[in-house]
Amino acid sequence: MNTRTSRTAVAAALLLGIAAGPAGPALAADRTPATAAAAIGQAAPDAKALRAAIAGLPRTDATAALVRVAGTAGIWRGSSGVHDLESGLPADPGGRFRAGSVTKVFTAAVVLQLAGEGKLDLNLPVRHYLPELIPAAYKKVTVRQLLNHTSGIPSVGSGGGTLDEWYAHRFDLHDAADTVREATSQRPDFAPGTQQHYDNIGYTVAGLLIEEVTDRTYESEVSRRILDPLGLRDTGFPGADPTIRGPHNHGYQVFAGADGTTELRDVTVWGATDAWAAGDLISTTADLEHFIRALFRGQVVRGPLLEEMFTLPRASVREYGTGDPAAYSAGLSVMRLGGREVWGKTGGRWGYNAAVAATRDLSRTLVYSVNATDAKGEGMNATAMNIVVAAFGAPSAQ
Repeated sequence: MNTRTSRTAVAAALLLGIAAGPAGPALAADRTPATAAAAIGQAAPDAKALRAAIAGLPRTDATAALVRVAGTAGIWRGSSGVHDLESGLPADPGGRFRAGSVTKVFTAAVVLQLAGEGKLDLNLPVRHYLPELIPAAYKKVTVRQLLNHTSGIPSVGSGGGTLDEWYAHRFDLHDAADTVREATSQRPDFAPGTQQHYDNIGYTVAGLLIEEVTDRTYESEVSRRILDPLGLRDTGFPGADPTIRGPHNHGYQVFAGADGTTELRDVTVWGATDAWAAGDLISTTADLEHFIRALFRGQVVRGPLLEEMFTLPRASVREYGTGDPAAYSAGLSVMRLGGREVWGKTGGRWGYNAAVAATRDLSRTLVYSVNATDAKGEGMNATAMNIVVAAFGAPSAQ
């Protein structure tokens, strides 16, 4: 589920992360009824490991963590760290946060709903719906290929080459159509459907596609189709507003100075228009837990189209640049953890990491928000790694 490294590298990092897990108390509430777990033959959430995974915050890699584990064997909810470093007040377990690329799950779900209603066809070229935006060089890219990252449309930068440059441009406004035009003015990374390359551009196009076929804004479609029916009242889109409205814990990022020193800077206020339909969602762990359970139960995407979210590209499709097996479906990705197949999505914005994950049968679900000081880094945050392994177990061979 890590978007930046191969599954092999993630597995190794996860194992190293749990070995170095912290010890000590965490602000956590355990709800793991052992009798219920025994009755169904499932192991209850490992409360001790989960407490250890988020203990000792704030520390170098994270300032706060909010975790919800649930399933047929019981539930566990915990929080640790601080609301902000200045006050030192405890982290708000119900605080809102930037969910980053978890947004893609919502976007994919809306596209699949529209396919189920006959308003678009996953097999048709995107250019059929957006002829004035998608040039002839990309005429073979299908709607499905947007969702499973096999379009070949190249990534484009939107903030700079360094963290300092990103920070200087954190309030810039980005237009989705302009981003797509910039990307499609370049040569394809590969022929559509032949490789898989995880990035945001496919979901930026998908957001514009939703607007085209519904004649409504992307945000209003997600709201009326998912947020409102499920009662996700703490979930929404910031638009051009760079703040997080409502209760939230501050996010911090490590900045490196020219002299080799580092600075921990508050990055809570940061625009997200560069991500839009690929990553600008704000939510809570409670809302995301409710959403992932409803999604896997077929209450969001109904019928056969739900299988698109649990179907990887054909085996011959490999990851662009590494040759690793494809790991992304429409909106989700898959790993094998603790001997179980786990489907989910991670997300990262500056100062915030988030994830939703679950077994297909919902025997175990996980939602977390980690106020990571190394968010959007090349590897997975150490606290986040510890949480994943504590919830599901260590990675196992594919």
